[in-house]
Amino acid sequence: MWKLGRLLTMFRKELLLAWAVLRDPRAPKAAKLATVLAALYVVSPIDFIPDTIPVLGWLDDGLIGYLLLQLAFKFLPEELLNSLRSRVDGKAGVR
Repeated sequence: MWKLGRLLTMFRKELLLAWAVLRDPRAPKAAKLATVLAALYVVSPIDFIPDTIPVLGWLDDGLIGYLLLQLAFKFLPEELLNSLRSRVDGKAGVR
């Protein structure tokens, strides 16, 4: 059960990091675009696997959204990524 909690904590940190990328003026436009595309894919009714297939449809959304976020993070300069991660880790530890 603790693995699920750890996974949810990691997911929350990734979402906070994506939000930080969108808000930071130093982030490249490519990183912001990939982050927006990840969010749009998750909420879009158009999928590779429809959400009517219970588990596979949700996994499809999560996996492609996660991969697009990882692509967005690759577009960031290393020092900016580290700065944003430390900021997110500080905020995530407060709650």
